[in-house]
Amino acid sequence: MRILVALLAFFLVSTVDAAAQSKPVPGMVRVRIETSAGNIVLALDARRAPKTTANFLAYVDDGRLDGTGFYRASRRIGNPKFGFVQGGIASDARRVLPSPPLEPTNQTGIRHTDGTVSMAHGANIDGATGNFSIMVGDNPSLDARGTTRNGYAAFGRVVEGMDVVRKILASPTGGGRGPMRGQMIQPEPVKIVRAVRLDGAPKPTGNVKPWQISPNPWIKPN
Repeated sequence: MRILVALLAFFLVSTVDAAAQSKPVPGMVRVRIETSAGNIVLALDARRAPKTTANFLAYVDDGRLDGTGFYRASRRIGNPKFGFVQGGIASDARRVLPSPPLEPTNQTGIRHTDGTVSMAHGANIDGATGNFSIMVGDNPSLDARGTTRNGYAAFGRVVEGMDVVRKILASPTGGGRGPMRGQMIQPEPVKIVRAVRLDGAPKPTGNVKPWQISPNPWIKPN
């Protein structure tokens, strides 16, 4: 009897959670990322990180993430079940939009905890373009530190599909250079079939789409 009651309670909680995730969240804009490994739904915090959210939505609404992929799985040394996955346009300059000043964590209050989505960048902290990361476990080293380190711009969280994110993190890896050494997903990235806004009307930029003339050379077609 206890087992039956426990199973019923688990089912009811899971059903309520699923129902909550399927509805719009105030101040959030949901985006579904459809991948070859399954779907991931993000809730972007347009209230606390409006510029970073708008930047990401421009890539979504233009279709600039369609046909790209998750190309990096960075697993924590000593505990490979945790780390982060990274995806987006990689170095495909045909898809790049100008990047606005991105909001650091000490400005937004959004920390790099489990399931957080954050913009990736190189030496230029506002050069995140269309690349982003999803945390698996907490990664406080990516947060801003005082006035000396801006860290990375976290701007939302996963509300559905963390099982897919964990599956991507467990992908075989190799290759890469510098901080990405040994972290590139092999033999090819996990394909992002498309990314679509679930809340509100799309707002495409109207800019040209040169990548549609020829396919992305680093992802094989189905």
